[in-house]
Amino acid sequence: MASMIAELSEFEHQELRAEGHCNADLAPVPAAGRKWRAPSFAALWISMSACIPTYMLASSLIGGGMDWRQAVATVFLGNLIVLVPMILNAHAGTKYGIPFPVYCRAAFGVKGANIPALLRALVACGWFGIQAWIGGDAIYRICAVLFGLHVAPAHNWFGITAGQFACFMLFWGVNMWVIYKGIDTIRFLLNIKAPLLVALGLLLLGWAYVQAGGFGPMLSQPSAFVAGGAKAGQFWGYFFPALTGMVGFWATLSLNIPDFSRYAVSQKDQALGQAFGLPLTMALYAFIGVAVTSATAVIYHETLWNPVDVLTHFKNPVVLAFAMLALAVATLATNIAANVVSPANDFAHLAPRKISFRTGGLITGVIGILMMPWKLIADPNGYIFTWLIAYSALLGPVGGILIADYFVWRKRDLALKDLYKQDGRYGSFSPAAVVALVAGVLPSLPGFLVQVKLLAASAVPQMLVDLYNYAWFIGFGIAFIVYLALRRMAGAQK
Repeated sequence: MASMIAELSEFEHQELRAEGHCNADLAPVPAAGRKWRAPSFAALWISMSACIPTYMLASSLIGGGMDWRQAVATVFLGNLIVLVPMILNAHAGTKYGIPFPVYCRAAFGVKGANIPALLRALVACGWFGIQAWIGGDAIYRICAVLFGLHVAPAHNWFGITAGQFACFMLFWGVNMWVIYKGIDTIRFLLNIKAPLLVALGLLLLGWAYVQAGGFGPMLSQPSAFVAGGAKAGQFWGYFFPALTGMVGFWATLSLNIPDFSRYAVSQKDQALGQAFGLPLTMALYAFIGVAVTSATAVIYHETLWNPVDVLTHFKNPVVLAFAMLALAVATLATNIAANVVSPANDFAHLAPRKISFRTGGLITGVIGILMMPWKLIADPNGYIFTWLIAYSALLGPVGGILIADYFVWRKRDLALKDLYKQDGRYGSFSPAAVVALVAGVLPSLPGFLVQVKLLAASAVPQMLVDLYNYAWFIGFGIAFIVYLALRRMAGAQK
């Protein structure tokens, strides 16, 4: 066994499963089962980054007043920042072969780990629903063009039509089938999707350039924040919450990356693969979104922010069929990898004897429907400044606690067997982790309540309202410091 990899014997696996804190999905991956090298991790991030929400990300920042350079740079910087906790949290998964909820046990305790696991799982359910809705909506609208159907306005209380809901459930069902097939099917899908969607994006970019005779007005449009602009002098007030939103975009994966890095051959593979796969792909696909959107203003005399809207203007049935297949595969691969693997493990963590990965995936899918995802993304401004920042306020503190515990307090040394024993060195529940989590979340709470209009802005000092714009950074830093302070005050190496 390599010195950098820790694993349990088959006898120890059976012993821990008998005690009820482990099942086949939560157990450490043995060295023989770790097959992911740097290209697999690069493909993972290229696949997950090249998706419709990324395409629309920079364009929404331009809608807020940025020019295209500022928007793409903000996307790139946000992903460069989130890459750091991504690689750090991946370390434990690679060294010990453990998934995210088990990694949480060192800091939160064997039972206490359910707190961060459920926080992460519920956010993932929302994202799962959003991606399933995007995939189903793409099928609905492209089929409408292919078969000459009328896209009727919504008339029911759900806010969508029966046809939209049927396509949503069709795509949802395909997601459930892939979950049933398991992790190897997911990796196969990601390897197909990575080159497919990047190629589709570049083809769309080339088409837009030729048809519009350039990229149109958006790339030449000045920032609204420069002198003489509508928002002159307000750049930094917009930039920092936007940056927080960009960090929040992948704040979920920065926590549960051990769910993937547990399959890595080495630390070098997971670190290099992620570094090459994430920031550049996000920036590239964000630029494609900006450029094609700008071109549509020239070609169709209207600004089309959603690539599905662009594709529905094509009439060739072969092009439409290929586009529908490509978008379906792309959205499916992103959704399963980013929004199912983790919550499936998180729900399994609640009751390892009763809930398997497949059952946890089904729970994720059902909650994703109940959250009515078409309402979550109905407002682009709310999507970034309420949805993305709000959950980053929850997940930033969790990231601060995990990194403080693993790298500073324990110096990357975990007792692997004890992670699966309630009476082991990590105990059942860690008050220090819970107090640090609450301390990290509280500063952002007033701003969130104002954002969702549950509290009047005049009722809270402006300074507290403004803290919400930096939610992930403030939460991460406070939780990191408070956790270490409480651990040192307690003095116990637990």
